[in-house]
Amino acid sequence: MTETNRRVFCAIYTRKSVEDCLEQEFNSLDAQREAGENYIRSQRDNGWTLLPKRYDDGGFSGGNTNRPALKELLKDCEAGLVDVVVVYKIDRLSRSIRDFTDLSARFDKWNVSFCSVTQDINTATSAGRMVLNILMTFAQYEREIIGERIRDKMAAMRRRGMWCGGNIPYAYRVENHHLVPCPAEQPLVERIFREFASEGKKLWEIVGELNEEGIPTRRGSQWKKRNLVTLLSNCAYIGKIGCKSEVFAGSHDGMIPQDVWETAQRLLAADVHIRKPQRPAPPLLNGLVICGHCNRPMHGYFVHKRRYHYCYYRCDGESAADCPIREIPARQLENAVWISLSKGLHEQSVAVIYEAICGRGMDDFLKWFDGLSPNGMGRRQRWQLILKLIGNIRIVSSCIEVEIKTDCFQDYPPIALLSEGDSPIQ
Repeated sequence: MTETNRRVFCAIYTRKSVEDCLEQEFNSLDAQREAGENYIRSQRDNGWTLLPKRYDDGGFSGGNTNRPALKELLKDCEAGLVDVVVVYKIDRLSRSIRDFTDLSARFDKWNVSFCSVTQDINTATSAGRMVLNILMTFAQYEREIIGERIRDKMAAMRRRGMWCGGNIPYAYRVENHHLVPCPAEQPLVERIFREFASEGKKLWEIVGELNEEGIPTRRGSQWKKRNLVTLLSNCAYIGKIGCKSEVFAGSHDGMIPQDVWETAQRLLAADVHIRKPQRPAPPLLNGLVICGHCNRPMHGYFVHKRRYHYCYYRCDGESAADCPIREIPARQLENAVWISLSKGLHEQSVAVIYEAICGRGMDDFLKWFDGLSPNGMGRRQRWQLILKLIGNIRIVSSCIEVEIKTDCFQDYPPIALLSEGDSPIQ
C-alpha cells in the first residue's frame, strides 16, 4: 500500500458544557458529530476513515480535562488507534491554553494530528499551529469573560438580597432565588437559639437532646456539634445573606431577633475552640539519606491531606525529574533502614570489626540490640539511636546501603538512650 493510499483513522470528539436538551432526538452533540462526519467524508481521497466509536462529553466544562470521553480518547490515541482527532471547533476540546498546550504535546508525541471542522486548522504546518495558538488565546479569553460575567451577576444578586446557591439554611427553602421560611422547621431553629443563647445550654447538651428525641437533620442524619455551629452562626436567620466575608441585607424574613443572634455569636466564640494544626515532627532520617542516582541528599517534606501529615523523602538533584528514585514514603524507608541495619549488624565482617575495636565478642551487643523494638521506643529515642549507629543511608534503585558507625561500639555496654524529655529533637 502506498503512502497516499494509507488509511488514516479519525476520531470525532464532541462536547457540550450543560446537559440541557441532551435528551432531544437530535442534540448539539449530534450536530457536532454530523459536521465532523461530513468533513471526514470530504477527505476520503486522502485515506481518512471514520472510527465508529463515539467520544461525547455532555455536561462537561472545557476549563479542565477531567472528562470521561476525553480520557478515553487520549487512551486510544496513546494506543495508536487514532491518527486524527476531529472537532467542530477548538474550544470543544479545551478552553484553557495550558491544558491545550499539554494536549498538543501529547498528540505530537503520539503522532496524532488535530483538525477543526469550522476553522480550517491543520497542525501539520507552522502556520496552522500559529493560528491554533491565537484561537486558543481567544477561547480562554472568552471563558474568563464568561466567568467574570457570572461572578458579577451573582454579586449583583447578593446586593439585592437574593439567594445565589450553596447549602440552604435549615428551615428555609428557595423560590425564584429568594429564601422562604418553612413553617414546619422554624420552631426547631427558634428552640435551638433559645436554649443556647437564653437558657445557657452547651452545644453538646442540645445535640444530645435532639438525637434522643429522634429529630434528624435535613439530610436525615443525627445532629453533631458542627451542625449546630453552622446553624447558630448563619446570618440568614436575622434576614441577611452572607458570602465569604461580605454580608448583605436579604430579601427574606428573619426568624431570630437581632439581640438573640448576637448573644449566640458571643457564646459561640467562647464555646468553640479552634485547634491549631500541630506542627509535624521532623523526619527521623533527615540529613542521613543520599540518592544513589543523583548523589544528592534526600530531604523530608510533608503533604497535608484530610487533616493528616504524610512524610516523604525527596531527591532534590538537578536531574530529579529523571531520577528513578525521586521520592520514598518516610515510614516505608524508615522500616526498611531498620531491617537493613539489623541484617548488617549480624554480618560476620561487622563482628570481626567489633572484636578488633572492643577486644571481645559481639554476642552481648547483638543480644542488647535484638531486644530493642522500634515500635516500643519513643520517636526521640529512635532518633538518637539512629544518629549513634548510622553514618549515612544510600538509596539505589535495587537496594538500601546503610553505613554503620564503628565508633558506636566503644560506647557499649550499653548505648545509653536519652529519655523522652532530654532529647534535643523538637
